[in-house]
Amino acid sequence: MRILLWHVHGGWTDAFVRGDHDYLLPTTPERDGWGLGRGGRPWPRAVEIPPAEVADAEVDVVLLQRPDELAEAERLLRRRLGRDVPAVYLEHNTPKGAVPNERHPLADRSDIPLVHVTHVNALLWDSGDAPTTVIEHGIVDPGHRYTGQLERLGAVVNEPVRRWRVAGTDLLPRFADAAPVDVFGMRTDLLAGAWGPIRPDVHGAGDVPTGPMHTALAERRAYLHPMRWTSLGLSLLEAMHLGMPVVVLGMTDAFRAVPAEAGAVSADVDALVRAAKRLIDRPDEARAAGRIAREAALARYGLQRFLADWDTVLADAVGRT
Repeated sequence: MRILLWHVHGGWTDAFVRGDHDYLLPTTPERDGWGLGRGGRPWPRAVEIPPAEVADAEVDVVLLQRPDELAEAERLLRRRLGRDVPAVYLEHNTPKGAVPNERHPLADRSDIPLVHVTHVNALLWDSGDAPTTVIEHGIVDPGHRYTGQLERLGAVVNEPVRRWRVAGTDLLPRFADAAPVDVFGMRTDLLAGAWGPIRPDVHGAGDVPTGPMHTALAERRAYLHPMRWTSLGLSLLEAMHLGMPVVVLGMTDAFRAVPAEAGAVSADVDALVRAAKRLIDRPDEARAAGRIAREAALARYGLQRFLADWDTVLADAVGRT
């Protein structure tokens, strides 16, 4: 198939474009949210295409990921989605409004299937008349890299200051009582003054490219996932693939993703801090928990299962239009 999609979520797209299709990514000179293209990523089957050429590109199906993409795709294609061109809408996010009564933007569209990335998303969104399914994440396996040689916690949080309570940024000083916390991701430099006096035990490590970041994370004794309200962070699943033991705030789909033996999952922050301290103090236990984390992640979030699930949904969408 020839699939039109925008590069919205780099980690998720990195898995999606590993399938057996041609992936058309609108690309503009500005390289902004409406034209990022590959974003410098080595995706051999992803083709950058100027928006003006989309109408003649023989698109088989459109993958939508933001509400505004519906109108933009129809403008570029000069055809109606769901009637003239098949489309699927992927919902990455938990609802942000009147949970659990928030109605999804595609809820009134019975002609465009709606795919949620977690069962919690599907449960909490009012998906209305949209045909709905769940395709859980798939991860490009970075390999077992864990060394745990540094008695520090690693976390990945993009824009931790802006996203504050949603991302659990306010909890980081509590975990720093167990061990210093190194936070990777976009705008982590702003953490330096987030609590007034500079806290050297909560360190913004910067927006490091994926490969080097994985290597650096795997040097930390354990991975910390403090997210209060996200679907299910890909960074958590990547850390598990790396063989890291994980300390995870028990929200959204965390209990489904993480076995208790892989570290700790709880809504009790004090219990998580104690678990983090135990992993710091007991490297052999941390290493064993990391092996369990990797086994669990490979079993549930493998790339081939993910791509097969998407092949089924895309084929069904094409067949119904």
